[in-house]
Amino acid sequence: MPLFMDVHRIAGGVNLDDVAKAHQADLATQGDHDVQYLRYWVDEDQGQIFCLVDAPDAEAANTVHREAHGLVAAEIYTVAEGV
Repeated sequence: MPLFMDVHRIAGGVNLDDVAKAHQADLATQGDHDVQYLRYWVDEDQGQIFCLVDAPDAEAANTVHREAHGLVAAEIYTVAEGV
C-alpha cells in the first residue's frame, strides 16, 4: 500500500499528551479501513502534527482521523521511504 504523510495545523499550539490520545484513537479505528498509522511527530509550539500512515488511499487515512477524533489533516502527501 502507499505511504502518506499528513499534516495537521492546530491554532494556538498543541499538547503532546493530547496528540498521543488522538493517536491511540486512530489505532483503535484504523482496522476498519485497512489503514495502519505508523508514527507521528509533533511541534507543540507551532501546533503542527505529522502522521505517517500506510493506507489504500488518502481518503481512507483521513476517514480514520474523522471517525476517531474529528481532527482531519490539512494536507496529505504521498511519500516514499528513503534509505
